[in-house]
Amino acid sequence: MQTIKSESLYNRSCALMPGGVNSPVRACMSVGVTPKFIEKGSGSHIYDADGNEYIDYVCSWGPNILGHAHPQVIEAVSNAIGYGLTFGAPSEKELTIAELINKCVPAMEMVRLVSSGTEAVMSAIRLARGFTGRDKIIKFQGCYHGHSDCLLYKSGSGTLTTGCPSSAGVTMGQIQDTLIAEYNDPQSVEDLFIKNKDQIAAVIVEPVAANMGLVLPQNNFLHFLREITENNGSLLIFDEVITGFRIALGGACEYYGIRPDLVTLGKIVGGGMPVGAYGGRNEIMQKVSPSGNVYQAGTLSGNPVSTAAGIATIKYLIDNETDVYAELDRKGDFLEKSLLEIFGSAVSVNRIGSLLCVFFKQGGVSGFSDVEKSDLDLFAVYYRFMLEHGIYLAPSQYETMFISLAHTDEDLEYTRGVMKKFAQQYLKK
Repeated sequence: MQTIKSESLYNRSCALMPGGVNSPVRACMSVGVTPKFIEKGSGSHIYDADGNEYIDYVCSWGPNILGHAHPQVIEAVSNAIGYGLTFGAPSEKELTIAELINKCVPAMEMVRLVSSGTEAVMSAIRLARGFTGRDKIIKFQGCYHGHSDCLLYKSGSGTLTTGCPSSAGVTMGQIQDTLIAEYNDPQSVEDLFIKNKDQIAAVIVEPVAANMGLVLPQNNFLHFLREITENNGSLLIFDEVITGFRIALGGACEYYGIRPDLVTLGKIVGGGMPVGAYGGRNEIMQKVSPSGNVYQAGTLSGNPVSTAAGIATIKYLIDNETDVYAELDRKGDFLEKSLLEIFGSAVSVNRIGSLLCVFFKQGGVSGFSDVEKSDLDLFAVYYRFMLEHGIYLAPSQYETMFISLAHTDEDLEYTRGVMKKFAQQYLKK
């Protein structure tokens, strides 16, 4: 596999960008490779600057649920560009996508569009505090909610990959009201409510934790969170930046039958373009400026090109809902069964729909403490082997595998074959 051009581009980038990249996990440091500079994508495949072709299981970290350069999305974006790139004023597309979001996620009675998942979560936290008049929030160790200061504490995703689950520049003052609980551990949540009676504004959770690898909620954990927040006058925030429109048309809210007070979205809502959204009960959202006194603004919020891509993607999912999610589940099931059959007890596999993660550890993974026991060195070997054989995975044990509608049975069979070669060379069942 030739990598000369990617290596040259990376070396040039290192002189102008921290670590040569614009988001930390892209640097691929934990897996010991030079990042591949991607030139184009089509369907389930991407192509790097050296002309190497890969089956893509990153899907831009989730939004490409339809695959790369889906015709309907590209047409919508092309048409929107012809009318202008940004206005800084209301447009009908903002209303259309808000109506679609509300239709799919009824808990989002009112919606505010923003430009990223980080911005959506940051704004939802501020709103929860403004609405309740309380300062403290509960988050879960290993869950990642973007890089705003108060949430960049014992978080997941790139912070784990780079070995800094917090961050320099985040002061104790900024995180003093952030309380840390353990995912799938109700007692840890209950203890915090007891110790901080009438002080907790909200509990924020990835309903399916997808930034410490993939960890599913167990034993009615999400229903417990709904009950304890209601009983204590706190808000429940579902961070569905990854799960929204992914595990079901209505995301985790629909999948688990829970109505949180606030929901944050990103990824698929923009159809591959930068976007985010937060929303919830009318009485809460009416507190957002200009209706209320919780200030939040953004010049590019509701950008007409981003909303056009999002509208096309969401409409496709609505029009083909039954087939879409059945097909995604079938493909996910195939890869899950392949991993378990080929790798045996050497690994633990978690999956929900089109989200999948293999952990190089035995005995299952149900929380962050389990994730920490994974063999990161073996994962790095696995990553490099798969990459060399044309399989593009997230370059970290702490990330998740994404499957799109564009992945063909031939893609899946080829992936299975490469997994089998790896197991024969590196694993003992």
